[in-house]
Amino acid sequence: MCGIFGIITKSNSSYNTNLISNVLKDLARMSERRGKDSSGLCINNKGTDTIEVIKGPVTTSKLFSSKTTKSLLQSGLESKNMKQGICVFGHARLVTNGTQLNDDNNQPIVRDGIIAVHNGIVANDSELWEKHKVLKRAYEIDTEVLLAIINEKNTSGLSIEESVLQAIDEIEGTASLALMFSDHNKFVLATNNGSLYYLTNENDVLLFASERNTINKVVEKNDLAKKFGKVNIKQVQPNTGLIIDLFELRVQEFNRGLSYTRSVELEKRPEIKQNYITTKGHQINVVLDINQIKVDESTRKERDLLIYPMDKIRKLRRCKKCVLPETFPFLSFDNKGVCNYCNNYKLKNQQKPENELVRLVDAYRSKDGSPDCIIPLSGGRDSTYVLHYAKKVLGLNPITLTYDWGMVTDLARRNIARICGKLGVENIIVAADIHWKRENIHKNVKAWLNKPELGMIPLFMSGDKYFYYYANKIKEENNIKLNILGINDLENTDFKVGFAGIAPRFDKDRIYSMTLQDKLKLFKYVGGNFITNPGYLNQSLLDSFGSIISRYFTHKRDYYHLFDYLKWDEKEVEETIIKEYNWEKAIDTKSTWRIGDGTASFYNYIYTLVAGFSENDTFRSNQVREGMITREEALNLVYEENNPRYNSIKWYLEILNLNYTEVISKINTIKPIY
Repeated sequence: MCGIFGIITKSNSSYNTNLISNVLKDLARMSERRGKDSSGLCINNKGTDTIEVIKGPVTTSKLFSSKTTKSLLQSGLESKNMKQGICVFGHARLVTNGTQLNDDNNQPIVRDGIIAVHNGIVANDSELWEKHKVLKRAYEIDTEVLLAIINEKNTSGLSIEESVLQAIDEIEGTASLALMFSDHNKFVLATNNGSLYYLTNENDVLLFASERNTINKVVEKNDLAKKFGKVNIKQVQPNTGLIIDLFELRVQEFNRGLSYTRSVELEKRPEIKQNYITTKGHQINVVLDINQIKVDESTRKERDLLIYPMDKIRKLRRCKKCVLPETFPFLSFDNKGVCNYCNNYKLKNQQKPENELVRLVDAYRSKDGSPDCIIPLSGGRDSTYVLHYAKKVLGLNPITLTYDWGMVTDLARRNIARICGKLGVENIIVAADIHWKRENIHKNVKAWLNKPELGMIPLFMSGDKYFYYYANKIKEENNIKLNILGINDLENTDFKVGFAGIAPRFDKDRIYSMTLQDKLKLFKYVGGNFITNPGYLNQSLLDSFGSIISRYFTHKRDYYHLFDYLKWDEKEVEETIIKEYNWEKAIDTKSTWRIGDGTASFYNYIYTLVAGFSENDTFRSNQVREGMITREEALNLVYEENNPRYNSIKWYLEILNLNYTEVISKINTIKPIY
């Protein structure tokens, strides 16, 4: 879930240093949106007979501006080296396994004479180390196990091609790799999900990147069609690869089912040198896995701070039909004790004829197998199921989009990798400046704690709404019109703006629809809080404003919801994704809803403590209205699901650099409204 890129030229090619340098920098800069936590380069310097690796916890922009990088590139790209052919490749990292403060976890990764950059996640790396007991783990990063297995297979007699494919076959997750071997004059590009593209002029130059659009932009900016001659951009197909001869720039495709000859080793291996970039005061994104937080004696005290006033909550008056309590905004009961939400409810979760859905997607279906739809993939249960259904049932050729704004958990990222790897589907990741996003949430949570208002809680989640902007952008970049979402009408949570004074509109088309009048009313409410609580007047203002524009004003053309046509069935969804893709659940709740969203557990704790209910109550109430579960079943579920999730809340406050004890203690002093 990062960006990889690089450029290779043939010996005696006539390209000048400035052109190659500019192309390389542009590839790096355009790959940066896929990861900003750390970056690195590998430079094959044939003049000094060295392989120079440089990396650090900085963006690609800062990497290229460092004196060390400039010096190494100048040496590696000088004219005498250009005549021998050059090979430079790099990585823009979105941190998952292993903190970027330990440079062993940053890429390129060096092990057993292999230098590699990896886009993806190996979700079963621990199991693979256990399986290959003879191999010893040195780093935290998951990529290492791939290199160890590749080397093990290659030294046992398999070809490079077979070694790479067999190693990829062993993983659960995604892998798009660029590999250089210090003992062979070979370079490899390989992928199991197709998130890898390359450009060649079939003669003396090849460049590659994680997205087609990255290469397209570099071609256009540098007029490469003129400078390189006729160029062709291709995708490395899932579960295939390219092996490239670094002397002659011969490019051969390889795939499963064929046997290959083991490459002859070099008589003299170049020396691998590793260089590190450091910056003073560099801020990092905390690496913390919800499912690996253990409850011991110290954390037990933290967990015990969480309050769940079950006795008081059970005494709340609730609708006789659903389970909404009297504290729910704009709720009223008729003389039978049934709430106005039930009385105005119209059935939504109804199956439509299958041919209606097929007819809809047929209008967008590609004739040549090229991508024909975008599926936003959060790693949650519904988006995972939508991808499964679109690929396996509808037979579409989707590209997935993940907008990582800092609250996508490693659990969700692993689940994204699992299904994309299994289905061979490209995942386009757009990573925000995560540290900056988390700083914004930090400041807004601190401001909120000074003057708690339930109607202002959605401000914590405003940073993710740029998804709508990027969804349109990715569609345009890939010439795709169709967008299939996993939004489920049962997830309607009107109470969040209800606490801001916005009355429910029972006739709205979408759960995210809002009239202009209500938008203005919401702006007025938020603006009033900004005035009375100056803590909100911080660096996040532009981010929050942009989120509102993206959320409410972005034009949503060719957006369709799968569950408008297909009846949503919780059991069917869960059983499918767990059985087919080994979809991972959270250890701190039995529910599968919202477990990939790092924010939900925190705001649901506040809503439950202060108002006596959470979004679980609204979700289960909608299921009751649809006849999917009984009221008694719904009550039992919400009483269980509203239990505070310690692991998730701990994760949330930790990555925001907020003191857990101070924040929870402050929340616990808020006077309930019941």
